[in-house]
Amino acid sequence: MNVVVVESPAKAKTINKYLGSDYTVLASFGHVRDLPPKNGSVDPDSDFAMSWEVNDKAKKHIAEIAKAMKGADHLYLATDPDREGEAISWHIVELLRETNKLKDIPVSRVVFHEITKGAILEAMANPRELNRELIDAYLARRALDYLVGFTLSPVLWRKLPGSRSAGRVQSVALRLICERESEIEVFKPVEFWSVEGRFTNQGGSPLTTRLTHLDGEKLDKFALGDESAAQKAVATAQSGTSYKVTSVERKTVRRNPQPPFTTSTLQQEASRKLGFAAKRTMSTAQRLYEGISLNGETVGLISYMRTDSVTLSGEALAGSRRVIEKEYGRDYLPPSPRVFKSKAKNAQEAHEAIRPTDLSRLPANIGRYLDDDQRRLYELIWKRTLASQMQNATLEQVAVDLSTPDDAARFRANGSIIVFDGFLKLYQEGRDDAKDSDENERILPPMSEGETVTLNEVIPDQHFTQPPPRYTEASLVRKLEELGIGRPSTYASIIDVLQARNYVRLDKRRFEPEDRGRLVTAFLENFFNTYVQYNFTADLEDQLDGISDGRIEWKKVLGDFWNSFIGAVDETKDLTIRQVIDALDAELGPHFFPRAENAPDPRICPSCDDGRLGLKLSKYGAFIGCSNYPECKYTRPLVVGGENGEGGADAAFETRILGTSPETEEEVSVRKGPYGFYMQLGEAAKGKKPKRVSLPASYQPDTIDLETALKFLGLPRQIGEHPETGKVIAAGIGRFGPYVRHDGKYKSLETDDDVLTIGINRAVDLIAQVKSGAGGAGREIGKHPDDDKKIVVRSGRYGPYVSHGKLNASLPKDTNPDDLTLEVALELLAARAEKVGAKKPAKKKKPAKKKAAAKKKPAAKKAAAKKAVTKKPAADADSSAA
Repeated sequence: MNVVVVESPAKAKTINKYLGSDYTVLASFGHVRDLPPKNGSVDPDSDFAMSWEVNDKAKKHIAEIAKAMKGADHLYLATDPDREGEAISWHIVELLRETNKLKDIPVSRVVFHEITKGAILEAMANPRELNRELIDAYLARRALDYLVGFTLSPVLWRKLPGSRSAGRVQSVALRLICERESEIEVFKPVEFWSVEGRFTNQGGSPLTTRLTHLDGEKLDKFALGDESAAQKAVATAQSGTSYKVTSVERKTVRRNPQPPFTTSTLQQEASRKLGFAAKRTMSTAQRLYEGISLNGETVGLISYMRTDSVTLSGEALAGSRRVIEKEYGRDYLPPSPRVFKSKAKNAQEAHEAIRPTDLSRLPANIGRYLDDDQRRLYELIWKRTLASQMQNATLEQVAVDLSTPDDAARFRANGSIIVFDGFLKLYQEGRDDAKDSDENERILPPMSEGETVTLNEVIPDQHFTQPPPRYTEASLVRKLEELGIGRPSTYASIIDVLQARNYVRLDKRRFEPEDRGRLVTAFLENFFNTYVQYNFTADLEDQLDGISDGRIEWKKVLGDFWNSFIGAVDETKDLTIRQVIDALDAELGPHFFPRAENAPDPRICPSCDDGRLGLKLSKYGAFIGCSNYPECKYTRPLVVGGENGEGGADAAFETRILGTSPETEEEVSVRKGPYGFYMQLGEAAKGKKPKRVSLPASYQPDTIDLETALKFLGLPRQIGEHPETGKVIAAGIGRFGPYVRHDGKYKSLETDDDVLTIGINRAVDLIAQVKSGAGGAGREIGKHPDDDKKIVVRSGRYGPYVSHGKLNASLPKDTNPDDLTLEVALELLAARAEKVGAKKPAKKKKPAKKKAAAKKKPAAKKAAAKKAVTKKPAADADSSAA
């Protein structure tokens, strides 16, 4: 008998089917042991000895593996094909050796990048030994993260009360977000103007252009710096007696497709196109990798989703070319397969990019077996993979110049024509800050040099330079990868920790630092500057990669880091709270006390008039207080622009008049009521109630403007017609928050959705969730024997569950919903009914001639249901459903 160990139970069941009865496949359920969260788990004084601890959940799984080793002929370690998977295999071997369970049993490591029968059988036929370099790299990375976290965090707790933790990569990611916010705060907008000319050509086609030259001189971006300069330019343009086409430039360009997905690019594109957080992307990809049941067989739908390689296997290349020719024709097939090379440092080219395991499984065909998230992500991966192997797109870029005979004013129109769409027929990469329209994407009417055109209108337009945008999840992941900080597989957990620690918040899908996060960053920059430097962190990542390549000894990396790091920590032992406060006050003063032009000093205490406001620290965290304490006891929370000591900005908020509605000429205001902030149109009068709309939590009452408020007050708004029913979909705000409505049915918007901007595609997706029920359409697995009602497996907010009528029972964590049988479902439902005291299904009426038999049958069923309560899966279901 051969024993195979994988990470997940779903994978274990699938692989067992492929390998047959000579193999016992068991799951480790991820990591089996880790460094306990206490001092001394890594001991630098004992050559970085590490003390490991088996977690309670893993003890049972390790015991099952150890039991299976009795009489085993071979142990195959088939954990995930990355550093973490190598580490899990090493931990299992170490634990088995410590308990003398291995003895002389041979141990092999097998690696596969997709859960298909062919890939698994090939991996089993080509085993290898454990990779010592990958294990050493894991040990070094784990020790470094532990040493930084458990050495630096206590310093924060002592010197900066209210802070939670610091981390080697986490703190650098936080610094990026805080620095971007500082750039935004000090940004001073610069005014500039543009001039647009609207023409009609001889064929009567309209043409929109921009002024590029004035009196023979080329205009740069800031040439028209104010309205006066813009109006002079308008006058010059309008004084032209006639305009002609002076040049038509045509240039043919080829656009290449993007490579298939890596972990990083998948997270970025899923954020841009699907609105998925990195954590949501990775958990959905994990389920696609582990597979679904198709024709009675569990099949993995995508290759392994933690990779930095853009390589595709020969089999995948051949499969993609077959699908392209079949679905799109030979014109879309390049002469030979495209081969991409990763630009990432130390990319593991032996791995593959993220791709469908079988490209012939079209999204339209496979979608009915998937939940909404799986369907959308699979389609994204499928399209990106196929597009990467399609023909280039060919575009003709056109630039047309129109000018007066004396060249006093010259206008230009840019546009492009798609000559051959190529890969664009299937896929176009998203952009973080895509504009509503791009002049280079316009289609221009046919024009020729010397053609006379008619000037219809000249329009000046005022602009202001914009500050750099806040990071989205996509742009933050891209920035971290560009800097070489962390690894793509860790980005989801890093972002999750920053939000869990209340260091940052996600507002309109962009990160804003909380004051707590800015304090931590300022502290680290002042007293541990080296360790939050981007180059330092990136260089350390290079050293860790050097360990995995066998170029550097792992304990040397630890020793070099620790010697300098502990010295920096020791220097803070004599650091006084006063020194910390002064440093933070100087660093963050412009943020907490912004000073408007010609406004009084915001540092002046409003209570005693001669005190100076500044940062203070207490055991509960930071706050703002007066320098004349204890004579003056004025304090306020750590918020920007608070006005009293009784609760900060919210408590001091007064009604803000934003302006007047152009339609009704009534005042528009923001007010605070007993249930939060709201916008109001007009005032209450006898027999008339003013229109009010709650202000969503993602909007601030002191920054909302008239234009946005009018949009809210104009809700509900029509988004468009449903493509299937033809009925209107509307978006609005109700008593339970923002929603979309269609045909009398409502669906609440999710966190990342904006009621003012949500489009028709996203709205249709949300409406589809309503149509299919709260948990989606689900999969019917049979009917209840007592009442013939359907029993359905669904995917819910808190995980998969089985439903029968109004009774729901969660599935145990180790249960694959695709493998759930009717018998197990009945046990789970019976256990749940017993727990909540639910009514039992009404018994079916039996024909009169079988009356005697019918009397005996219910009693047997009742006994079976009662017995099911004692079974372990049912107990697990109860605990997860509660």
